[in-house]
Amino acid sequence: MAIFHCSIKIISRGKGQSAVAAAAYRAGEKITNEYDGITYDYTRKSGVAHTEILLPSHAPREYTDRAVLWNAVEQVEKAKNSQLAREIELALPAELTLERNDSLVREYVARCFVSVGMCADVCIHDKKDGNPHAHIMLTMRPFEPDGEWGAKAHKVNGKKIPTIDWNEQTKAEEWRAGWAEACNAFLERQELPERVDHRSYERQGIEQIPTVHMGVAATQMERKGIATERGDRNREIVVTNKQLRQLRARIKQLTDWLKEAAAPAAPPTLTGILQSILDGDGQPGHSRIPEKTAARVLGFLQENNISTLPALRRKVLEMYNQLDDVQGTVKYIEQRLNTLDEHIRQGGIYLKYRELYGQYQQIKPRKQSAFYETHRAELMAFEAAKRYLDACLNGHALPLEAGKKERAKLAAERVEFSRDYAALKEQVLDVEKVQWTAEKILREAKQPQKDKREKAREF
Repeated sequence: MAIFHCSIKIISRGKGQSAVAAAAYRAGEKITNEYDGITYDYTRKSGVAHTEILLPSHAPREYTDRAVLWNAVEQVEKAKNSQLAREIELALPAELTLERNDSLVREYVARCFVSVGMCADVCIHDKKDGNPHAHIMLTMRPFEPDGEWGAKAHKVNGKKIPTIDWNEQTKAEEWRAGWAEACNAFLERQELPERVDHRSYERQGIEQIPTVHMGVAATQMERKGIATERGDRNREIVVTNKQLRQLRARIKQLTDWLKEAAAPAAPPTLTGILQSILDGDGQPGHSRIPEKTAARVLGFLQENNISTLPALRRKVLEMYNQLDDVQGTVKYIEQRLNTLDEHIRQGGIYLKYRELYGQYQQIKPRKQSAFYETHRAELMAFEAAKRYLDACLNGHALPLEAGKKERAKLAAERVEFSRDYAALKEQVLDVEKVQWTAEKILREAKQPQKDKREKAREF
């Protein structure tokens, strides 16, 4: 099914990265970086389905050549910590053909990036494993009217003022929303029912427990029929969401029924029958209610001290609130488990590649880029883990053991709340039995009157 994924990163020389190396890798090409003289050859890379460079109207036409464009970027950026490019990574709808995904990405890139002055290097990857995606590398500097690179910022009264707004935080939200809008327009155009949304469930107002992000490795294993821990978690969450939705719908149906039972327009006998059940009369003049059902109904009413219709309505409202509490707690536990799992996972990556990153830092600057490309996956994973941990832990020590203990405790609490859900489900069933009993008695009470009318017509 169509999924939403839109990640935004910066390719920076300060991290030992190269725009030329990144472009060559994503396009599966061989390009020499004139900045440091290193050649990057990724011509054996598989899965590159389409590459294209889109330029604004005032950009030099020679920048349609990938090597020319990114070498120009490397040359114009002089600082050792320069931001060289921005990368947008997009998951493409698997429901669309490659040609339509090409058109989708082209339209989105032209509207959101090229139209405001960015050069865009688009590479679509598709290994036919159900995970088509696009890498879009974008330039960071504007162009002057004469086609020369412009400045990223100007100084005004000693302060740097950006010449463009591409780095503003609101842009990420705008670009993510734009991608969701573009995907949905294409899906609708093809008369496909799937839709994506860039907002979280909470922002959409959906009371649903979010699934965990699978990641490429786990997704590929699942597609091969190999169960993974994350896959099992997501399957469990899907079942939990379905159960909670169904139970909420059942409680709502009972609430609506009780409103009708107490309404002036309701059959006058229904209120009386309900009251007769509440009073403990059981089956007033009608003996076809199973004895076991009648006993369960009366037992439930007595255990909960329900003797009037308003009391029964209050009980149903209480069940609604209990469901909210259960769902809220389970949602919190799942979200906290997700956070702890990510802490533990990132901590493991950090420890695994820390020594390799230390070796990389000891290499002379001019040779760092080659070492980085050789160990790109490991070093990028380490850097991502380090950024994640720096942001989350704020300089504190890595609490792997404490995190594992908290996770075990939360997993046990989740089991306990599953019991609460089961108990609540039983209470809902009890009220449904009250409804079934009342409606059965009402139908039986009406049947003799119907029979009399039919006999009267015969004569």
